[in-house]
Amino acid sequence: MSSDRWVSTSTPYLTPRGQGQGDAWSADAAARRRRGSQRILHAGEVPAPDEVARLLGVPDGEPVVVRRRLILLDEEPHELTDSYYPTGIARGTALAGTAKIRGGAVTLLARLGHVGALVREDVSADLPSEEERQALATPPGDPVLRLTRLTLDRDERPLQVDRMVMPARRQRLSYEITIG
Repeated sequence: MSSDRWVSTSTPYLTPRGQGQGDAWSADAAARRRRGSQRILHAGEVPAPDEVARLLGVPDGEPVVVRRRLILLDEEPHELTDSYYPTGIARGTALAGTAKIRGGAVTLLARLGHVGALVREDVSADLPSEEERQALATPPGDPVLRLTRLTLDRDERPLQVDRMVMPARRQRLSYEITIG
């Protein structure tokens, strides 16, 4: 296994950050003596893609708020992430804007009274689209991992859907599961 492979766990990205703390990605990278940053590619309302509409429980094509980001590690493309939110939660908030959110989106959601309690993740491997391949700077024919994460509150109302695309050769996903 290459030493350049990033081992990723989901838990730090699901927990609101403390007062004055930066986002989880920057902190995760810094803990490994690396630099994590992100570039907002788009933010605002879009018609919900089919899978996102199904997961958020809204009609196909209904407006949702999206934050599209290119995640960078040491200034190199690391991941593409689209985070979708119901408009009833995100419209008119920083989630719909292009500015960086202090502490990250999960922290802002918690401040707005929306705390995740249940997360469902689905991971698959696929070939990237040409646009994804170029954004991630991967060679032709290299596969990507696609991770779709649904975050629900205590009443199992959908709060957020994340769709991530990561170069498979640079990633390893690691999970810890507690059985009650």
